[in-house]
Amino acid sequence: MRRSRARALHAAVIALSALPAGVLALRAARGTLGAEPIETLTHETGQWALRFLLLSLAVTPARRLLRAPFLAPWRRSLGLAAFGYACLHLSVYLALDQVFDWSAVVEDVAERPYVTAGATALLCLVPLAATSTRGAQRRLGGRRWRNLHRLAYAAAAAAVVHFLWLVKADLREPLLYAGVLAALLGARLLPERGAS
Repeated sequence: MRRSRARALHAAVIALSALPAGVLALRAARGTLGAEPIETLTHETGQWALRFLLLSLAVTPARRLLRAPFLAPWRRSLGLAAFGYACLHLSVYLALDQVFDWSAVVEDVAERPYVTAGATALLCLVPLAATSTRGAQRRLGGRRWRNLHRLAYAAAAAAVVHFLWLVKADLREPLLYAGVLAALLGARLLPERGAS
């Protein structure tokens, strides 16, 4: 694929990753988030964080399967989108749900396992976002950088557990995400196409 076309496609991916946040902001401005707007914002931002995280993990197997090296930069962009939505998710929880009542937050983390799992997922994403630049990759060295960025799988697993423990009745959606993550983990075990 020509470099200019690959860059344009990558820019479109970045723009599309911001679209759900824009839609949520528009719905909030119009007052169309439903009867429980804070709950809607919390769930939507959390689900988009998980979706983008899984999409970022799908880039490498897709790149290998399709022999499409131009997809490589998408992993970082989608991973940063996941981190951005996770930060929005946390912000809604802290500012709108808990109204910065830090004792209630600490109590939530200690007493509700799903909150602990969500906090774990976010903590796993922080060093990944902090080392997402080429400069950080050079400073860490390729092997150490790759080992660190395997935390993305731990973050995804913690996020799926967070969702599973949060949902009380209909487990179909979190189980779907768990299945996608299991498939992505399985894809890591497959030899690279064309490798001897």
